[in-house]
Amino acid sequence: MHELWDYRELLWILAMRDIKVRYKQTVLGAAWALLQPALQTIVFVAFFNSFAPINVNPKLFFFSGSLIYQLFATAITNSGNSLVGNQNLITKVYFPRLVIPIAAVITSLIDFAIGLVLLIAMLAYFHVMPGPTVFLFPLFVMLAFLASLGVGLWLSAMNVEFRDVRYVIPFMVQFMMFVTPVIYPVSYFHQRWKLMLLSLNPMTGPVEGFRWCVLHTEVHWNIMLISIGMIVVLLVSGLFYFRRMEKNFADLV
Repeated sequence: MHELWDYRELLWILAMRDIKVRYKQTVLGAAWALLQPALQTIVFVAFFNSFAPINVNPKLFFFSGSLIYQLFATAITNSGNSLVGNQNLITKVYFPRLVIPIAAVITSLIDFAIGLVLLIAMLAYFHVMPGPTVFLFPLFVMLAFLASLGVGLWLSAMNVEFRDVRYVIPFMVQFMMFVTPVIYPVSYFHQRWKLMLLSLNPMTGPVEGFRWCVLHTEVHWNIMLISIGMIVVLLVSGLFYFRRMEKNFADLV
């Protein structure tokens, strides 16, 4: 961690570079950060409207879930391919390789911040006033960030050794969206085994917690705690695996 602090300027430079490259020569630019969760919300409202809780506006329910999940999806996609995408830098210059996937995850926060502006506008349009819990939403955004980093560390290190991983990432993003309570609340399920599967998903906690902060939806705290525990496990094991593989990156990449 001390070494990361010494290279904090490089972390910032790489993050800014990734942001510029992401929107370079695009017609809509940063508006893509709004379009992705907005279009998903339109589809979800059209086909899964009955899944939303009765006392919550379906548009807000789906958009808030899509927004926080999109943070995770963008982050693991960027970080999973980050080491391979920076192979020239890795083979020529020494720096803590951990900087690269962290910078890739940080860029996803920019997209989230842009989408958050639209969510605030939607809350105002539908006359929904969040309660005091809204001040806790940065906590669940941070949990989503840590979950993304934990998964991203595993994927980025594995991608250096096994190039098939880059084909697995898009499938993983789509699969996890359907096993994360994005289009349905946790209360939709009553079977114990289904609830257990949801609790083992690291993104269940951030999605449910973010909705609770903004829309004051129901929260199952036992499932929340297990999900947060999975984030810790993924992050610690991801750091361990990444550091173990780090010495071979220059030779394999």
